[in-house]
Amino acid sequence: MTRVTMAERPRRLRQSARVRQMVAETRLSPTDLIYPLFVRPGQGEARPIHSMPGQHQWSVDRLLGEVGRAIGAGVGAVMLFGIPATKDAQGSAIHDPHGVVPSAVRHLKDAYPDLVVMVDLCLCDYTDHGHCGILTPDGRVDNDATVDRLATAATLFAEAGADVVAPSDMMDGRVAAIRSALDGAGHMDTLVLSYAVKYASGFYAPFREAAENRPQFGDRRGYQMDVANAREALREARLDLAEGADLLMVKPALSSLDILARLAPIVDRPLAAYQVSGEYSQIMAAAERGWLDERTAALETLLAIRRAGASVILTYFAVKVAQWLSE
Repeated sequence: MTRVTMAERPRRLRQSARVRQMVAETRLSPTDLIYPLFVRPGQGEARPIHSMPGQHQWSVDRLLGEVGRAIGAGVGAVMLFGIPATKDAQGSAIHDPHGVVPSAVRHLKDAYPDLVVMVDLCLCDYTDHGHCGILTPDGRVDNDATVDRLATAATLFAEAGADVVAPSDMMDGRVAAIRSALDGAGHMDTLVLSYAVKYASGFYAPFREAAENRPQFGDRRGYQMDVANAREALREARLDLAEGADLLMVKPALSSLDILARLAPIVDRPLAAYQVSGEYSQIMAAAERGWLDERTAALETLLAIRRAGASVILTYFAVKVAQWLSE
């Protein structure tokens, strides 16, 4: 029987928790996390999202308390998704300066000036048909008309105080249009976090309930990326960088670890990844049934996302993870 030499015993580096912590190659911190939140009209509202256990739609007054809890745990950034009072075919509510998202931004920045407030920028939350843009008469998304509407909305969110606008629509040319609109309106310091690589994924299903934006016909494969493609993802990232994106997003995170690993060495901007609703909910559902341990699974998946190359992670586990890391 051949014995390994004393120089060939990597298990020595795994023999105790303190040694493992000391030599860990990948680390997770509360400052790496962004907390996605759903904001709706009303007062005193904290509506549970059935398919996302532990998550809620918040009215602005209740949102302040939830964000305060996140800040207390060490989370310093949030991403807001709006659920307007009314929706129409044009997504007109996205341009309402008194709408639920601008109102939430103003209240959050007043209460927590140092909080990084990000706003998701897409028409799907505002249209009654649930698609991510203005439709042509034959039911296709009109790329250029949609981009114009998003650019106008970006300036409105920036004027409300948003630190970051995050276009998630996957329209061509929208980063350049948004950057130009922001600069033209005097918001040169507002960051653009582009959802550069957003696959048409089955893992978004719980989000449809949370944001009340399920498409009323068809699907989003005509503008979101085909999960079969990797080279296309690199092209999308390069285009958004050239158009002025300050950060890039990959979504969903867990089924795109290879894309993160390929982008990380070649992208000279921070790289974000979104652990999306389905990735969150599958862990929560399995944990509720006792099939796996929620804490272990959540931390393992987030470490894998960081290990693949993400600088920051959007995750519904943000507050829990921040609390776990401080224990």
